[in-house]
Amino acid sequence: MSVRKQQLLRQHRRNKRITLLLIFLGLLVLGLLGPLWLLPLTLLVLWIAHEAWFADHLFYSPQDDYQYRFPEVVEPMGLRIVNGRWQLAAGSIAPSATVIAKVQIKSNWLGRWFDPSVQVGTDQQTFERGAQGVRYLNLTGQVEALIAEGLSVQGRFCSVAADAELYVFNQPSPVNENIMILAPHADDAELAAFGLYSSADNVSIVTLTQGEIEAGYYQRLGLSKEQAAQLKGRLRTWDSMAIPLWGGVPQASCVQLGYYCMQLPEMAKQADTPFASKESGESDIRRARQHNSLQLPGDSTGQPTWHNLVADLAGCLMHFKPDVVVMPHPEIDPHADHIATTQAFFQAMEQSDWRPKRLFLYANHLHDNDRWPMGDANTGVALPPAMVDLPADELFSYVLSEQQQLDKAMALLMQHDLQPPMPLKRRLRRSIQQLLTGRRWPKTGENEFLRKAVRKHELFWVREL
Repeated sequence: MSVRKQQLLRQHRRNKRITLLLIFLGLLVLGLLGPLWLLPLTLLVLWIAHEAWFADHLFYSPQDDYQYRFPEVVEPMGLRIVNGRWQLAAGSIAPSATVIAKVQIKSNWLGRWFDPSVQVGTDQQTFERGAQGVRYLNLTGQVEALIAEGLSVQGRFCSVAADAELYVFNQPSPVNENIMILAPHADDAELAAFGLYSSADNVSIVTLTQGEIEAGYYQRLGLSKEQAAQLKGRLRTWDSMAIPLWGGVPQASCVQLGYYCMQLPEMAKQADTPFASKESGESDIRRARQHNSLQLPGDSTGQPTWHNLVADLAGCLMHFKPDVVVMPHPEIDPHADHIATTQAFFQAMEQSDWRPKRLFLYANHLHDNDRWPMGDANTGVALPPAMVDLPADELFSYVLSEQQQLDKAMALLMQHDLQPPMPLKRRLRRSIQQLLTGRRWPKTGENEFLRKAVRKHELFWVREL
């Protein structure tokens, strides 16, 4: 986890402790002065209210503007609402372009209790409760309708300002190029880019870790902690090699490097020191590599060191020779293994004779908001909250058909890490939110990633190399 994410969590927990202390003092006064039966009833009401409206991890004010910069060559075009439809002031747009509308929205009083959203054309994109200020809607896939007759715009629990700015990104689709996807864990490639890679002609997927930790679910089988971690590592290793075939990527184009989950940051600090698994007791990465189709530098010793990881990635670059590398966004995605993956890649490029042309960066996790993309499955993906200055990247948004969205959901259901049932507390919270706030989850499965990742869009930040 990044330093900024840790600071945000500490601040959130501190504020929560202060709130709980104030509630406790209030309840103490109530217990002393009021009838006895009122105390448990008040506790129940407060708990239900917390689960319904205050359980989201939102580490910023929803009234803050999102702060995005784009390259100077991307000049905004004017949009205006006329008779309930967005009309383009002037200019032409290629139908395949990635199109983002910078808008001002303002939640009404209901938007503080229900998730505010904007219905734009055939899509709906959702924001934080109480959202107010600058937000960015993704209009990709609706360009032809926008040019022909305009796009209908209607706020639900919010209003949308009449004037907006339209940013058009003409990054070409990489589906006809040679793509390499770097996945810190099994499922990262599917979460971020299943639609993209299942449409591409030439794809390789390199998974860095076994993902063996937090295996308590498998201890119910009578296994020790070490045995459960070993089983989970084997299952997720298999996932990384087998599930891409559902998207048309053969096993020969998949590589499992076999390093250990949540050890990459420590490896980066001590490049020559082997870092064994925190839970499985294993220290030889070669066991996870038995199905790889190519030999890599780390195969010689099997030691989980940073030097071996960087050399392995350099070997993958030289073997697959990708034009485009898809990997975690180093500034937006705070997961420690994801950050270390990008560090290792840039060091690997220095050792490699091959240099890709473009990076497509994804974010499967966020610093500021654990619910993004907000709203229902199978809807669009607005830009995530950006509360600090970010590089001025171009954007590429891949549009998934309904069939691709269904296939992506099935690919995620195959992932063993997304299969365990929700704990009781989360089930109760979800039921309360469905009843009181109207939130909905997909029928495909109960894991939160089936809501967040199965969408009309897959979103990437693009950097030229």
